[in-house]
This record gives sequence, structure tokens and C-alpha cells, in this order.
Amino acid sequence: MKLFKKILLSAAVLGVMAAGNAQAADKIVLDGSTTVGPIAKAFAEHFTKATGVEVTVSESGSGNGAKSLINKTCDIADMSRPMKESEIAAAKTNGINPVAHIVALDGLSIVVHPSNRVKGLSKTQIRDIYSGKYTNWKEVGGPNASIIVIQRESNSGTQDCFKELCMLETPIFNKAETQSSNGAIKSRVATTPGSIGFLGLGFVDRSVKAIPVDGIKATVKTVKDGTYPIHRPLFMYTNGEATGNIKKFIDLAKTAEGKRIISEVGFINKY
Repeated sequence: MKLFKKILLSAAVLGVMAAGNAQAADKIVLDGSTTVGPIAKAFAEHFTKATGVEVTVSESGSGNGAKSLINKTCDIADMSRPMKESEIAAAKTNGINPVAHIVALDGLSIVVHPSNRVKGLSKTQIRDIYSGKYTNWKEVGGPNASIIVIQRESNSGTQDCFKELCMLETPIFNKAETQSSNGAIKSRVATTPGSIGFLGLGFVDRSVKAIPVDGIKATVKTVKDGTYPIHRPLFMYTNGEATGNIKKFIDLAKTAEGKRIISEVGFINKY
């Protein structure tokens, strides 16, 4: 898939290997994905306690995280998708060498209201719902009720991944409602019986019902072995190979404590 081919491209870009200009000796600045946000914030709390280094985390979306790295206003860009070729080109033009670090894995969960009796959907059915072909739940085994389709904003890496992995070349129809974060989608679905949305696995709780896709539930095992159809890596990008405190921060994902944190916030360990 072109989504994952971009991983190799972004990680292989050669250039200046210095850390980002935003870094100070006692401070690390992160910006980007709301999906990666819980990992970044939990890492930040642990890292500051362990080292005394101040770590700030903003959640403005994957696209804005990439812009912050390109503009040298953050040290680490949190992204729930690979950098786009256009972003890599802009970075190179500005003297930035984006290097991808996979910190965790995620299953993009399809969620409905807990009262919805639908037992699961195929990727084709999901695509047909989001394209507007199906507008009533009874068409896919659910109740006789209108489907309220919820998506993320255009700057979202989760939105990009959903479109890449599920929609393929089919556009999302113009009546889809837009929410600004994983949390906002979860809240909307939890309070709206006819709704459908998609969330990072770490955001799923009992307030929503995560349904199987192509008969497979999103679990640690199915995401890790790739059998869950809508799975993805989660990234932290740096300017050049990470060094110093930035490297120590990102390498938390490889430690026992970092793995515990990733599991506790609901995501899946890569290492």
C-alpha cells in the first residue's frame, strides 16, 4: 500500500543529522497527532520525573505536527500516518531531514452506539456507508434507523489512514459530520444511537461498541499479526537521527517501562 511505502521513503531521506532547532538542553517540544497524544503525554510525565527535562505536548493533528517539525517549532512530530511526499519535500527545502520512528501499533476501530445490534461490517460495507450508498442501518443488518456518518477533519492522520485503508479511491460523501479528535468522535457516537465513527484503539471504551471488520475484532494479537484489516503504525518524527534527550525519549518505546505505558493507554507495543 502506498501509505506504508511512504514510511520507507521518509525514513530513508538523507541529510543533516542534527536534532531539531526547537530543542533546549532542558526541554523537549512535541506537537501533532491526537491519536499518539496519550502515548506522548504519558511518556512526557515519566520522562520529566526520571530526568528533570521539561517535555511539552500539543495535539494539533498530524498535519500540523509535520508543519511544526518543518518550521523548526517542535523537536518531535507525533503522527498517526507517515509523512506525505509533499511534506518531506517541504522539509528538505527548509533544511529539515524527517526521520520516522515507529513507537506503537494501532487498530483503527469502527465504533457504533452500544444499542446498535449490528454485529459487524465488511470493509466494503463501511466504504459504502461512508460514500453515502447505504443510509439506513437495516441495509447492513442493523435497526431501521438513519446512519449518521462521522469522520475526522482533513488535517487528521487518522482521517488519512481511514481513507487510505478503507475508502481506497472512493470519496467520503458530503453529508458526513466532522469531529476534531478521537475523543470528540467517541463522545458523539456514545450519545447518538444512529452514528458510526472510527477511533484509535486506545480510545475505545464501554461508552461505544467496537465492531468486527471482515469478521475480525481489533485486538493486540490481530493488530500485531496484521489480520485486523485496518491497522497502522504510530510515529514520532525527528529532524535527523534522534540524539541526546530526544533519542532517550523516543527509545522509551523499547523499554519495559515504555511498553507498560503504551499498553496502559490502550495501544500495542511494536517492540
